[in-house]
Amino acid sequence: MIDKLSWIAVYPEIVLLVMACVIALVDLGIKTPRRTGTYVLTLLTLAVVAAMEAFYALGGETFYGFGNMVVVDPMGSWLKCFASLTVLTTLVYGRPYAADRDMLRGGELFTLSLFSLLGIFVMISGHNFLVLYMGLELMTLSSYALVALRRDHATATEAAMKYFVLGALASGFLLYGLSMLYGATGSLDINEVFNAIASRQVKHQVLVFGLVFIVAGLGFKLGAVPFHMWLPDVYHGAPTVVTLLVSGAPQLATFAMFIRLLVEGMLPLAIDWQQMLALMAIGSLVVGNLAAVAQSNIKRMLAFSTISQMGFLLLGLLAGVVNGNQLNTESAYGASMFYAVTYVLTSLGAFGIILLLTRAGHESEEISDLAGLNQRNPLYAGVMAISMFSLAGLPPLVGFYAKLGVLQALIASGKTSYVVLVVFAVIMSLIGAFYYLRVVKVMYFDAPQSPNTQPISAPADARIVLAINGALMLGLGIIPGSLVTLCTQSISSIVKSLGS
Repeated sequence: MIDKLSWIAVYPEIVLLVMACVIALVDLGIKTPRRTGTYVLTLLTLAVVAAMEAFYALGGETFYGFGNMVVVDPMGSWLKCFASLTVLTTLVYGRPYAADRDMLRGGELFTLSLFSLLGIFVMISGHNFLVLYMGLELMTLSSYALVALRRDHATATEAAMKYFVLGALASGFLLYGLSMLYGATGSLDINEVFNAIASRQVKHQVLVFGLVFIVAGLGFKLGAVPFHMWLPDVYHGAPTVVTLLVSGAPQLATFAMFIRLLVEGMLPLAIDWQQMLALMAIGSLVVGNLAAVAQSNIKRMLAFSTISQMGFLLLGLLAGVVNGNQLNTESAYGASMFYAVTYVLTSLGAFGIILLLTRAGHESEEISDLAGLNQRNPLYAGVMAISMFSLAGLPPLVGFYAKLGVLQALIASGKTSYVVLVVFAVIMSLIGAFYYLRVVKVMYFDAPQSPNTQPISAPADARIVLAINGALMLGLGIIPGSLVTLCTQSISSIVKSLGS
């Protein structure tokens, strides 16, 4: 019999699942082209679920359900809260774009977004290999359909096929690695796997073999080098609203899987997986920044930017364990969590501007399309500039503090090789600053060209959310303490419960 605590653990998931089904049915009776009823119901659902997760997180408790297959802890609850708000913001930005491109003929955009978010929730809360994999598949299957939502658009169809191949590779690698780990430890439960590895009675070679495939699978989902392959093509080809859906909240879920599998499950093998993450981080910083310099399409530029940003996130995961010492664990992993959250916040601002600049029959995807944006709409230009400065890591914006936190964690480790990595990361950031500042230069100093001289209009809800988005990027950079503390305490609760 399932106890009450198990049901409490999955209340938000139940609400999300039920409302996704209800919204799918309600949408059948809605005839308005912009699906106003479906849209409002979806936003209310996301707001309620985010509030429920925030309530769980503020409680500060960690408890398990369904035979330890599901865990509720502050890190998971906060990440699910942020993921819900990310999807909500994306739909607010993307509704006019989707309506102009006949993507709202049915309510698929809203229902598939909710099912994708449900998969994200399961990934974040999963404490069992099978549950984690089920969440991953639910999220990716919904994402495949979203990328292909413009059925009559050849580029979107190509992007969907490439995304499907990427997703299949990620799932295959991850599943094979998990099966190897199960074969070695005899358990699917993450705590039991941790205890089996810590006992040192399992053959190290078998564990490392499985670990290689797990890290490769996670690398595919994160878009890190050398597993990035078609990621820029997917970002470029997918409808822009879908690009934001697959590049925002899923990054939070992938970060959670890194913590669940590598920290909660395999921290005794840190010396092995840290070496792999170091190579992925270095490759991501080099390829992401150098390739982004050559891009004229802003979606492709942001795709390569994402690859480089994920390299920074991986750097934070390197510094948690140094020569078997875990004193730096909370600050290092907390810095990575802070980086993941703030990166998603910043990418929302950048893609939000791209979405709001598009109109029927015209995609604002080239950097030149932003020419003279300051003369046309100072608010949009200001938010885009804040996003670019933040991604570049310039003070006093939140991106600066995120990068600083990761670099401080590396320096605090005391390892000479990590100090060298800090210098390398700073050099790569300077290269990255070039293509971010180029966008700002185009907006403020280039003259607008036809058809970019037309007035810019956007719904009131999108303008309000955009203003809040920009204010948060600036405010959290000036006063980052509360979010830093939240991330560090969330990681602390996990470290204290290791192996329990």
